[in-house]
Amino acid sequence: ALGGVAQDSWVLILVRFITGATAGFMTPAGFSLLTTTFPEGPLRNKALAIYGAIGASGFLLGVVVGGVLTSLDWRLVFFAPAALALGFLVVGWAFIARDPSRDKASTNQRGQFDLAGGLTLTAAMVSVVFGIVTVGENASNPFGPIAFGVAAILAGVFAVIERRASDPLIPAGVVTRGLLPWASSIGLLFIGAFFAWQFVLTLYLQELLGWTPLQTGLAFSAMGIELLIAPFLTPRLVERFGNAAVMVTGLGAVAVGFALTLRLDATSGFFDLLPSLLLLGVAFAFIYGPLTAAAVEGVDESEHGVAGGIVYTGFQFGAALGVSAVTIVLVGGDPGPAQLEDYQRALIVPSAAAGLALLIGLLLSVRQRTRSIQVAD
Repeated sequence: ALGGVAQDSWVLILVRFITGATAGFMTPAGFSLLTTTFPEGPLRNKALAIYGAIGASGFLLGVVVGGVLTSLDWRLVFFAPAALALGFLVVGWAFIARDPSRDKASTNQRGQFDLAGGLTLTAAMVSVVFGIVTVGENASNPFGPIAFGVAAILAGVFAVIERRASDPLIPAGVVTRGLLPWASSIGLLFIGAFFAWQFVLTLYLQELLGWTPLQTGLAFSAMGIELLIAPFLTPRLVERFGNAAVMVTGLGAVAVGFALTLRLDATSGFFDLLPSLLLLGVAFAFIYGPLTAAAVEGVDESEHGVAGGIVYTGFQFGAALGVSAVTIVLVGGDPGPAQLEDYQRALIVPSAAAGLALLIGLLLSVRQRTRSIQVAD
């Protein structure tokens, strides 16, 4: 709601900070509720597939509805989610039961909030993004290397804080457990690539081809095929082939989809873009749920919330890195309007990130297959 009444850009930046912070509370908690409610196996995989479908649909629906609302008044892009969030708050307060064990726990038994760790880690990530943008705009600007140095120092401070904290933000060893490091890396690259691709493609369609926000949003709605696949087909495929195999298939789809957009030119239309949009819909259906399910494989149930927090931090950090990197490549130091070759060059960034995510996914799949053979022997 604050964003809807904003008169200055700094207010919008503040709003983005607030929404990011609240997402940091909600997503790990929701993820932990699911993984601790449903036992590991087909039932949890199905629950996470539905959860993933709804989450991915949020991305897709936001693009479509955002185009509609922007065509009416850009402030509605803030007011509409505020009204929706208020409804969720009322319903959640009424229907989401309290955890009895937390109610009975004493204050000393309850977890503490690692404010120092959270602020330090956030500052480190912001410094990295700032350094990338600064170096991209002007390689000779000393603030770029300084920002990277500050990020390294903050990362070291964060490690010290976590080692000494009684209830650390990230408990020792959890980052390297099970499939969490693999899932986090893939999630960072995949979401980073998607946000970079979406950002460039939106500008390409509206600035170069002259599409309206409504036309752009309706075009992206083709990715809604994900809604038909994720709840029904994905759980069956996971049950038969496993999370890693299904996720790699999705990564292959997104890599091909991004590669196909490299051929777009000034005369391209909706049907030239359609194959990529459909492949992206398939990718979200095959990646989002299996990725979140794979993230908790080998992680203690008590640390599922932490695992979810790490994965979704990777999502957010990846989005920031992706948009920052692709903006630098798109602008290329030229303050004038972007030309066709600028968009074509920028689209290489998400394609490369998707290719790297696919490579990591293939390595994970090979690792899982090798371990299965060793266990069988």
